[in-house]
Amino acid sequence: MVSSTIELLKEELPVNQESLVLSEDVKTGLVLVDIVNGFCTVGSGNLAPTQPDEQISGMVDIPEPPYPPHCIAGTNESKLVPALQWLENEPNATLRCKDCIDGFLGSIEKDGSNLFVDWVRNNQIKKILVVGICTDVCVLDFVCSTLSARNRGFLVPLEDVIVYSNGCATFDLPIHVANTMKDAIAHPQELMHHIGLYMAKGRGAKVVSEVSFGA
Repeated sequence: MVSSTIELLKEELPVNQESLVLSEDVKTGLVLVDIVNGFCTVGSGNLAPTQPDEQISGMVDIPEPPYPPHCIAGTNESKLVPALQWLENEPNATLRCKDCIDGFLGSIEKDGSNLFVDWVRNNQIKKILVVGICTDVCVLDFVCSTLSARNRGFLVPLEDVIVYSNGCATFDLPIHVANTMKDAIAHPQELMHHIGLYMAKGRGAKVVSEVSFGA
C-alpha cells in the first residue's frame, strides 16, 4: 500500500533532479545538517535508528514538540558521526551546536548576529550544497529560512541553495508503530523524504542527484 502510494505521489508531484558540477570559479560552501550520532548511529538516542538503516547509512538542548529530548549538548548523541569527527579540528570548517530544529535560526547569536550569515558573507559564498538529516524536518527548515533570507538580500553574494538528495535521509515511523505511541503520527521514510525534496524545490532550492568536480 505504502509503495503504491509513493509511486503515485512521485508521478503527481515529481522532483526533477539535476547533476551538479562544482567549479573552482564559483565559491561553494558545504552545509552538513545534523549528521550526528543521535540521528545516525544505531541505539544512540531517542531519535536514533534502532537498527542499521540503508537510507541513513548511504535536534538539541531545547526539545521542540513533537520530538522528545535528543542530541543534548555534551552527550555522545550530539557528537558528529565518527567519519566526520575530524572536522572538529579543521580550521576551514565552521561548526554550530544549534538549539532548535531550524539551523538558520539556531545560528543567531545573543547580540543578533548570525553565524551562518557571517560565514556566507565573509567567505563570499555564491552557492551552498546542503546535505543531512532529516530531509523533511531540519534540512527543509534550514533551506526554507535560507532561501527567504537570500530573497530579502540578507545573504549577498549567495545565489543558489542546492540540496543533494542522496546526501539526505529521514527517519521511519510506520503507522502500525505510531498507533502504539502517544501523540505520534506516522512518518513513512521514503514518502517523507520525497515530500521534503519536493517542498524544498517548490520554495526555490535546486535538487541534485549527482555531484562532481569540474576539470
